Amino acid sequence: MTNIERAKQLRLAIQFQAAALPDEQAALVPTVFPLWDAGASYQEGDRVQYADLLYKCLTGHTAQESWTPDVSPSLWVRIDDPAEEWPQWRQPQGAQDAYALGAKVSHNEKHWISDVANNVWEPGVYGWTEVA
Repeated sequence: MTNIERAKQLRLAIQFQAAALPDEQAALVPTVFPLWDAGASYQEGDRVQYADLLYKCLTGHTAQESWTPDVSPSLWVRIDDPAEEWPQWRQPQGAQDAYALGAKVSHNEKHWISDVANNVWEPGVYGWTEVA
């Protein structure tokens, strides 16, 4: 067996083990997940890397060029790095990616903390307190 074949096997083993990681741990190692691929079939819960970020599939589908994870919120949700204290706010699409009570975000160059559970509102509109 060549070194390249061994490396491919090792990569597959790492990806297999990474699939069992909770999202919080998976976000720390996005490079071990497969790259998003137009034309590939994805199942709910699959995780991929795209533009150096980790995304989780919300709805099973066959990917198309215009359905990249960064612009298809009905198909993908970004998994944020838990080490980032104030991640950029993004509009939740439903209960599966709503913000928890106490969640911290950055939005419009300000920091916000969620005052409600299952928060789907934009900071400054409802359910958030600005942190000075």
